[in-house]
Amino acid sequence: MAKRKTKSYPESFRREAVRLADQPDRTAADVARELGIHVGQIYNWRTQFNKLSKGQFTVADGTNYSQQEKAEIRRLKKEVADLKEERDFLKKATAYFAKADK
Repeated sequence: MAKRKTKSYPESFRREAVRLADQPDRTAADVARELGIHVGQIYNWRTQFNKLSKGQFTVADGTNYSQQEKAEIRRLKKEVADLKEERDFLKKATAYFAKADK
């Protein structure tokens, strides 16, 4: 079965879609039809914007993360890179000392 690729939209597009849907003379279904997206997207974006404060709504790899989550991911990735570097050094040192013992 083929994996379905999701389309990501820029934050400005999502904010504008939600803003248009919140106008008294428009419905989310009308806005979704005009923009060529599923109406559920507008409801999802509205919920996300309401949960997150302004400026925290970002996407990484198709997933919405808060600034705190992004900072934690960055920190963990750096830690993993440091640990891999340390592991590689220890492998080389072990091999060097193993040859020296012979």
